[in-house]
Amino acid sequence: MSGDVDSDAGFVGKLAEMSQGASKFLMQRGETVAVAESSCGGLISASLVAVPGASAFYIGGGIVYTAQSGRQIVPGRPKGMRSASEPFALFEARTIRERMGADWGIGETGASGPSGNPYGDPAGHACVAVSGPVERVITLATGETDRGKNMWLFAHAALVLLAEALAAA
Repeated sequence: MSGDVDSDAGFVGKLAEMSQGASKFLMQRGETVAVAESSCGGLISASLVAVPGASAFYIGGGIVYTAQSGRQIVPGRPKGMRSASEPFALFEARTIRERMGADWGIGETGASGPSGNPYGDPAGHACVAVSGPVERVITLATGETDRGKNMWLFAHAALVLLAEALAAA
């Protein structure tokens, strides 16, 4: 950040705007969400907590960036389930929802870039899942190698997916 209060406030506003649809649904319905994210590096959570009144719907979460953190944040991963896959994203979403006692869980895993991951997925590959009364899972392929851009695209996709699941529930 620049240290400039005005530009920092603009950044927080952009984060809050990204989660506006999902946060509005959650507040109106009195429901809660928890997040286990990986290649977004916290942008999903930051977008949710940037909304005034977020403590009414955001329970918490964690960044599952390494196998070590994964064992702590979303323990019990089934043997043979690889990261950066739809089954793993759904496992993350279900596990964080249950562990945190939330109505909804978001799981995100992927390769933000500039290179791919050890599983052979290219930069710009991510899997995102939402678990709650309705479950949704998607795979993204942005075609981008820009790390920052992919982080934002993955976070945006996760928040749109949450809003869609909330609307369907």
